Amino acid sequence: MSDNNNPFGGQFGGNAGQYTTSVQYGGAESAKSALGPAPGTAPAPAGDLIKDTTTAAFAADVIQESRKQPVLVDFWAPWCGPCKQLTPQLEKAVKAAGGKVKLVKMNIDDHPSIAGQLGIQSIPAVIAFKDGQPVDGFMGAIPESQIGEFITKVGGKGNGAPPVSEALAAAAEAHAAGDAQTAADIYDAILAQAPETIEAIAGLGELLFEAGDAQGAEALLATAPEAKKDAPALAALRAKMTLAAEAAALGNPAEFEQRLAANPGDHQARFDLAMVQNARGDRHAAADNLLAIIKADRTWNEDGARAQLLKLFEAWGMTDEATLAARRKLSSLLFS
Repeated sequence: MSDNNNPFGGQFGGNAGQYTTSVQYGGAESAKSALGPAPGTAPAPAGDLIKDTTTAAFAADVIQESRKQPVLVDFWAPWCGPCKQLTPQLEKAVKAAGGKVKLVKMNIDDHPSIAGQLGIQSIPAVIAFKDGQPVDGFMGAIPESQIGEFITKVGGKGNGAPPVSEALAAAAEAHAAGDAQTAADIYDAILAQAPETIEAIAGLGELLFEAGDAQGAEALLATAPEAKKDAPALAALRAKMTLAAEAAALGNPAEFEQRLAANPGDHQARFDLAMVQNARGDRHAAADNLLAIIKADRTWNEDGARAQLLKLFEAWGMTDEATLAARRKLSSLLFS
């Protein structure tokens, strides 16, 4: 973003120090800012990238934190329409940046003094801080693509790792931690910049499917490039959706359990129970029931239990704990 279209470019580029003095963050801490972050300082974890601040907390949340990594400050107010447009896009882009920058939001109605001392006369306004100093910024609700460019400019491209790879890792981490909304925001931001990213299509599709939107997941899968429609990540999601649909059509698992209690050799009941168990997330039990059929009668249903177990492996992923455990048991059955 050039100084021509960045109202803060000239001010922050040449006279950043005057703002630090004016806002009174001086003293020993200001003297340290010239030294930069301490050696080995790590970026904030994915779950600590966005927060609200106050006048009292501004020095710690922004000035001190910006010595570790760049911090964007979003000055906003509840009555500001463009703020409501910009802030969600800003949050999404910061999450997608995978920790290169942090975002701190300040409501100027509740905390007007900082904005006043920085000379901010209209909102939304976003100012980037580095090493305790304001270095760049923009005003108004700019397009999402320009937000990404601004974050890349301020935060850099990381340690040589592709930004998409960093964002995918952050999304996977959020999903594993149970933060589906953050994961979805990151995947959505990736697809806005690189719509053919297979891992993002599969990741967002899985989130939609888990949320009960199978139709949305299918529509998203259809956007994959023709040459990559059979990519392993997409195939795994399709297999998972197919298995869930088959399990949903089977009925009450209690019926299968009763049939097995009466006749442990009822392979069809055991097979159907395994499908329901898989749909409910009990992967180990599902695998054990299919393995029990294979052990008792490998020829049942034309080796159908083994074929179904291989489908489960595809849906779970080759490195899943249940896949690895069941594959070891299967190998023991087949080759012992």
